[in-house]
Amino acid sequence: MAVNTEYAGRSYPASAPYEIGLEKVREFATAIGDANPAYHDLAAARALGYPSLVAPPTFVFTVTFAATRAAIEDPGLGLDYSRVVHGEQRFAYTRPLVAGDRITVSTTLESVRSVAGNDMVTARCDVLDEAGDQVATTWSVLVARGTADGGNA
Repeated sequence: MAVNTEYAGRSYPASAPYEIGLEKVREFATAIGDANPAYHDLAAARALGYPSLVAPPTFVFTVTFAATRAAIEDPGLGLDYSRVVHGEQRFAYTRPLVAGDRITVSTTLESVRSVAGNDMVTARCDVLDEAGDQVATTWSVLVARGTADGGNA
């Protein structure tokens, strides 16, 4: 079954606030093998002018992925997640995320299209801090293999 292209442009409500924790930042940095002191040592982050540990740039994916679940699981979209591969990921920041930030994420399906027998969904996530200021924007391209126009995988 093909995804519903009429969902292009659809936005979903903002996520519940998520507070970035010190240990989550350290755990993520350790998991990706990044020993940057600003990700692990509070004194090192403060010496660089940050109020707390700095989250690695890809950390925001852990929060935006959770926020995109509403779109991914929307039955009207018709996305067969068992056929999905992650096609692309982009990040744009207005400032780094730091431990202690409380953020919300709003998801918009920027495009829904069929290409070469595959359905492609581009989800944009706008990440805002407690003051409502834009902190980051992410884009994820999900590819549902062999679902467009009755394609076979």
